[in-house]
Amino acid sequence: MKWIFTVLAVWLLSGPLLARQGYWDADYDSLARALPRQRTDTARLRMVVHLLDLHPTNPQALPLLDQLLALNQRLQVLNDEPYRRLRAGLTLWRRGTADAEALDSMKTAVAAFDRMGRPIPWLLIDLVTLYNRLNRMAARKQYYEEKLAYYKFHGPAENVAACYVSQGGYYRRTGDYNRTLNALLRAADLVQGFDHRLYVRELLVAGDVYADWGNRAKAVHYLRLAQGLPEFRRLQGLERVFTFLALSRLYTEGGNYPAALRQADSALVARVADPYEQQVGRAYGLVQKSAVLLRMRQVAPVGPLLKRAQQMDDSLGLPMSGKPGEFEIDAAWARYYEARHDDALAETHWLLAYKKATAARLDRLRPQYLQQLATFYDAHGQPAEAQRYSRAYIALADTFNTAQANFHVAQYESERVEQAQNNQISDLRQAQAVQAERLRLGNWLLGGAVLAVLLVLALVVFIYRQLQVNQRTLAQLRQTQSQLVQAEKMAFLGELTAGIAHELQNPLNFMKNFAEVSTDLVDDIHGEGVRRDGGLEGEILIGLKQNLQQISQHGQRASSIIKDMLEHSRSGTGQRVPCDLNAVAEESLTLAYEGVCTSDKSFRATLGREFDPKLGTVAVVTQDMGRVLLNLCTNALYAVRQRQLLAAANTDAEDSEAEYEPTVTVSTCRPTGKVVEIRVRDNGTGMSEAVREKVFQPFFTTKPVGEGTGLGLSLSYDIVTKGHGGTLTVESEEGVGTEFIIVLPA
Repeated sequence: MKWIFTVLAVWLLSGPLLARQGYWDADYDSLARALPRQRTDTARLRMVVHLLDLHPTNPQALPLLDQLLALNQRLQVLNDEPYRRLRAGLTLWRRGTADAEALDSMKTAVAAFDRMGRPIPWLLIDLVTLYNRLNRMAARKQYYEEKLAYYKFHGPAENVAACYVSQGGYYRRTGDYNRTLNALLRAADLVQGFDHRLYVRELLVAGDVYADWGNRAKAVHYLRLAQGLPEFRRLQGLERVFTFLALSRLYTEGGNYPAALRQADSALVARVADPYEQQVGRAYGLVQKSAVLLRMRQVAPVGPLLKRAQQMDDSLGLPMSGKPGEFEIDAAWARYYEARHDDALAETHWLLAYKKATAARLDRLRPQYLQQLATFYDAHGQPAEAQRYSRAYIALADTFNTAQANFHVAQYESERVEQAQNNQISDLRQAQAVQAERLRLGNWLLGGAVLAVLLVLALVVFIYRQLQVNQRTLAQLRQTQSQLVQAEKMAFLGELTAGIAHELQNPLNFMKNFAEVSTDLVDDIHGEGVRRDGGLEGEILIGLKQNLQQISQHGQRASSIIKDMLEHSRSGTGQRVPCDLNAVAEESLTLAYEGVCTSDKSFRATLGREFDPKLGTVAVVTQDMGRVLLNLCTNALYAVRQRQLLAAANTDAEDSEAEYEPTVTVSTCRPTGKVVEIRVRDNGTGMSEAVREKVFQPFFTTKPVGEGTGLGLSLSYDIVTKGHGGTLTVESEEGVGTEFIIVLPA
């Protein structure tokens, strides 16, 4: 059983690797709704793992982890150590007072997942929140640098992308826009292959960073690029809120305040499933809307908006930097009070904003706040304070400028261009190599084609000459065939003529002899020197009568021969019509039996009838087929009669005479749908091999002189084969019997 669980575990854990793009793009809410409908524990466990991969730290993660551990306890198909450590870390995280212990436990879970080689991009991204809450920026930087180096060597690519995302967030806090964009764009290039929604989010963040850096053209480029993707409409939660906030800030910097206000309102009404995240999104939206209204010099509505945002900040304890970006509520209050000329409160909130940014190590915001403080004190006649904050601003700005590009374009953008150019050069070189190879192959093919043409021409010439030789040979063969056919015809005609002459000569000789004898008898009656004797005249008259009877008998035989020859010549000239072969066979058998019984009243035989009731009608020339069956039945009855006579004549076989029972059987069947079969079987004398070979030849007969013409079977053979396109064959064994088989097309 262990191997079954091993295979199941591999299948369960390899699912994401086999379909990364579809796996990470799956809709979390749809999966959550489908989970209760899973019928098997295996399917349920697989879906729970999928849900935890997509959102490993949201409020539903702890119940899902409990369900996973319970299912795996029954199935025992995966190593649940990473999930147990993840559950312990989430429990501490939710407590809110043990972030350090939670971070250590979560890092242990990450290490366990790494040993399994499992992708955990969202767990790595969410881990940033704990680092931010603990304000361990240096430790955060070091951790993700080490992880990035590890994943670059061991994989998977999803974790590499997650590390770049986290590094981008870190460098943005420090105000290093160049490194921020380098990390974000590298992450975007990686996630494009497996998570399109994260790809859209990284493009939006890149656009927002470019806007903060002052490169509006690049900001618009990346924001429009993100908006043009289908996955842009599928963004949900704080990602959707961040999109509206980024667009609002961009429109604000561009002076398009109505559009900026619409985007801020969209952030306020964006649908967020998690109640906590919904409150966070509204707080950010209120601050951004206040900033837009202040730029529009509409001060009155700003106060209530900021009060609502402040209430949410106080109740939620929002950090100054979160998923939607920087929460600059104190800077908004300062600008609001400056607009109302409340200098004391404005100063208080500017100082509070700078203090929070310094504590949170948000070096991106510190120069802005230092500049605002220097400007504020200078405007209110406090040059000492103004100089102090100005010097701090200049020192910090110089530090940043040394790390930034002169044209506010990320270094990775140049690397991208250079890489694209290198790829283009490589593609051109490869295309040239392919083209050269194609030319070489083309030359080979051309040479081969020429050679093939020459071979084909030679083959054509050879075939043409061979054809001429074959035509001459064919003409000679046809001439020889014609001569052979003619010779065969003449030989057959000679044989036929000899047979006819032989068959007609016998009755004609008898008739001639009896006529001469009759003439001599008449001369004796009318002789002059002979005394008339009444008794002698009576004997002469009786002899004359017998001679005339013999002449009549042999004349009838000659007439029968001529009649059979005429029928032989007319065979197959009738029209085929559908008929019942069973009825024809029955009638032929009955007529043949009655004919034999008429000539020999003592003859008796058993007649067998094995007719197929499903035979149906068959298109034949009814008269010709009846003649064939009548001839075969007559021959069969003759054969059994001869065997009966031979048995009776054998004085040493009296018992055999008593045992022998003459039997003639006629059967019909349809072995296939395309042919019908008629069999005439007897238990007569049988035939030898020599007789079987000649049985269908004209004028060949085994009957005594005067009892057969030798044309019956020849005529039957021609009717079946030539007249109906069938076959007539014979199977026989001497002393056992004979069977004639007729096969006709149906």
